[in-house]
Amino acid sequence: MGLKQLEGLRVIDQDITNDSYGTYYDSRSIEQLLSYGFILLDKPNGPTSHETVAWVKKILNVEKAGHSGTLDPQVSGILPIGLGEATKALIVLLLGPKEYHALGRLHSLPSKERLDEVLRQLTGKIYQKPPQRSSVSRQTRIRTVYEIDVIEQKERLILARILCEAGTYIRKIFYDLGEILGPGATMIELRRTRVGQFNEDSNLVRMHDLVDAYAQWKEKGDESKLRKILMPIEYCLSEIKSVVIRDSAVDALCHGAQLAIPGILEISWGLKKGDLAGIYTQKGEVVALAEAIMSEDEIIENTKGFAFKIKRIIMAPNTYPKSWRSKAVINS
Repeated sequence: MGLKQLEGLRVIDQDITNDSYGTYYDSRSIEQLLSYGFILLDKPNGPTSHETVAWVKKILNVEKAGHSGTLDPQVSGILPIGLGEATKALIVLLLGPKEYHALGRLHSLPSKERLDEVLRQLTGKIYQKPPQRSSVSRQTRIRTVYEIDVIEQKERLILARILCEAGTYIRKIFYDLGEILGPGATMIELRRTRVGQFNEDSNLVRMHDLVDAYAQWKEKGDESKLRKILMPIEYCLSEIKSVVIRDSAVDALCHGAQLAIPGILEISWGLKKGDLAGIYTQKGEVVALAEAIMSEDEIIENTKGFAFKIKRIIMAPNTYPKSWRSKAVINS
C-alpha cells in the first residue's frame, strides 16, 4: 500500500530536508506507530464500540485511542481505531462511503419486480430518524444510499449489500422496506464491510491477533506481526488533497500558526477553495488537516498570504525544530 496522495504533486518550490529530525512515515518504529498509527479492527458481535476501544488501549498499553464510526453492539465488521495523535485524523474516514452486508426477514413474499421497485425507492437521498434502540441521537436527517443489491434470497430471507453515506442507519432501511411493502421487515444480522477506501481485503485484524502480536513484541522482541497490524495514519488520508511544506514551517503549524504561501513546496493538482487537505512534511508525515482558502492557481500566482486554514493539528509540537519567533520577540 502506498500514499497515492503524495504522487504527482505540483511543485511550487524546493527545499532541503534534514534527516536529523522527523521520520519517514513508512519507517516509523513500533513506539512511534503507537502514537501515529491505526488498526483496522474486525469488531466482533457483543461489545460496544467504546468497550472495544478500551480493550485495544489495554492490550497495547496506550493512553489514547479512538474509533471512526460507531457500530452497535450486535454489529460486526470494520472498526478503524486510531492510536495517540492519530485519533485526530480519523474524521477523514467519515467523509467516505460505508458498505454493509445485511441479513433481513420480510414479513411477506413480494415478487422480485416489487422488491426491486421498493429498493430503488430507498436509493438516493432519504430521510431517516433512527429507532429508539440506537447509539445515535434520534433526529430526522438526510442520508444518501448509493447502492442496494440483493446478493441472495431464500423465500422471505434476503442478504443485501448496501453502500451508503456515513451515518446511515441500516436497521431503519429494513424497517422502511417493510413499511412500504406492507406487512413489515426485520433486520437479523449486520456486518460493516467497507469504510472509505478500506474493505475486508485490507489489513483486517481480530482482537486475539492483536494480543498475540503485542505479546510477541514485548516478550520476544519480535515486532514482525505487530508491524503488519499497525499502519501509518497517513494511509487514511489517501483520498483527500495534499500539501507538502518546508521543514522550517512544521513546528509553527504545530503551535497554531496558519499556513502561508512561503511555507508551501508542493500541492495537489486541481486544488480548489474549500477543499480539505492533508499537510505533510517532506518525509510524508502528516502535520495537520487544513481547508484551502486559495485555489491552486492563486497559490501559484501569489508570493504571500495565507493559503490554508488549519482545522486539526495532528503532529505533536516540538517534533521538528523551532524556526519561528513569537510576536513578543519580534517586537522587543
